[in-house]
Parts: sequence; structure tokens; C-alpha cells
Amino acid sequence: MRQCIVLACGILSLCGGTAVAKDKKRPVRNRALYLSWGYNTAWYTRSTVKIDQPALASNYEMVKVKAHDNPGWNHRLFHQQLTIPQYNYRLGMYFNKKQDLAIEINFDHVKYIIADEQDMQLKGMLNGVNTNENIRFSGPKGFYYFLNNGANFFCFNIVKRVGLYTTKDRNLYVDLTGKAGIGPVVPHVENSLFGKKNDKGFQLGGWNTGLETALRVTFMRYAYFEFAQKVDYARYSHLKVYEGRARQAFGTYELILSLGAILPTTRNNPLFTRIPETHEDVAPTAR
Repeated sequence: MRQCIVLACGILSLCGGTAVAKDKKRPVRNRALYLSWGYNTAWYTRSTVKIDQPALASNYEMVKVKAHDNPGWNHRLFHQQLTIPQYNYRLGMYFNKKQDLAIEINFDHVKYIIADEQDMQLKGMLNGVNTNENIRFSGPKGFYYFLNNGANFFCFNIVKRVGLYTTKDRNLYVDLTGKAGIGPVVPHVENSLFGKKNDKGFQLGGWNTGLETALRVTFMRYAYFEFAQKVDYARYSHLKVYEGRARQAFGTYELILSLGAILPTTRNNPLFTRIPETHEDVAPTAR
């Protein structure tokens, strides 16, 4: 008899637990994917390029060199491949209930070119001799230094969205987003030092970290324009030069204009559902 009572209690307990579990609401899991493509212009801080060429008994620095970008989109944008100018893409996913937090893959194809025809300080060991002199950095004298097929910043970002304005039908809304992340750099390295050219090509070349703010205007719920500004710090190492390696670090300021699309992957996503009317929105009925 006692065993039957214990068994009955166990069954009731199990059933009660199951009922409670059924009563619990499932957590709301909203998701939305977005993708954008755009173009940028960039400005760079001065940078000291450190060259190490053991086979040539050279270890020297080019001190505080000036560099510039090469936008490309300002000359016949639609008469060339879309990936030739300085471009950007963003691929992200909003993942929380309010749809104001996202994770994002962030790529910037910026071009870094040490300015031609500049005088720069060169100091250190050159061909086994200590030197500290000014040189003319120019193509005719055998010098160029390009990350012209891209300094190429990758970042894995966390994104926060703040809504500024929306219509009740969600066909137009304006957001401010903030982003922060870190990731690798994959530059295309091409240079010539004292007339000696490197073996040019892409390589994994270091790391970068960036902060970005953007104003996004979404229309018809699924498409948007985005205007962004970004600051980035990139640190490069083991870049290929003739018989050696180079390293440097520099900061970048970018302005970016993009066109994108956003799509819900779950039902009743708050970014895509009409805002419910309140009592104030309902017109009073005539008596």
C-alpha cells in the first residue's frame, strides 16, 4: 500500500511538473539578417615604417611618412568592376527580442599609398652603415609603397541600434547605430625600396580594431541607405619587402555611404510589424 502511494505521488508530481513546463511561455526569439554594400573615402595618420632586411645588413626606419587613399569611385564608377574602387560590405544579424543588438562581419577595402615625391627621414642601419638622412621618396628614384589592392580591414562587430523615428506602418524609420569590433587585416603588399621590388601579393598582415557610428534610413521596411563614419587603428607586421619584412601602424578615418537590405527570419519581428494604435490614435465617435 505504501509503495502504491509513493508511486501515485511520483506520477502526480511528474504530471504537475509537465503542466508547469507547458504553462511556461517560450522565450521570444526574433532574428533579422541584413547586408549592405557601399563605397568610402579615407584619411590616414602619419606612420613610421620599420624595415628589416637581414640579408642586406639593413634595419632602418622611414619616419612619419605621409599616405593617401585612392577612392576610384570618383572616376567612371559604373564603367568598371564594382570591387575596384574602395568599397565596404556589412553582413549582420539582429538577435535579441527588441532587435536592437546585432553581431556583424565588417569589411573595409581601403587603399593605402605612401605619397610620392615626399622628403622623409631615414634612420638606422643601411647596408651595414649607420645612417640618419633625408631621402626623396619617389618612383624615379626607385621607391613606392602600396597597399593599393587593399589595406583590407576585417572586423567582427557588436552593434547597438537606437531608433530615432518611425512611421506607424514601418515603411519609413530612422536609426542611429554604434559598432565596435576587432579582427585581422589582409593587405595586398606591393613595394620597391632603393629600386628593389618585393614579391607582391595578399597576406595575413596583422590586426585592427574599429569604432563606427551610422545613420540608417530604412524605407518600405526592407531596404535602407546608411551614412557612416569610422575610426580604425591597424597594426601591420611581417609585410613582404625585398629580402626582408616591414611593419607599421596607422590610424584611419573613413566616411562610408551604403545601400542595404534587411530581412526577418522569424514571425512577428518588431522591426516589420505595424505599431498598434493607442486610444489617442482612435478618432472619437459621434454621439
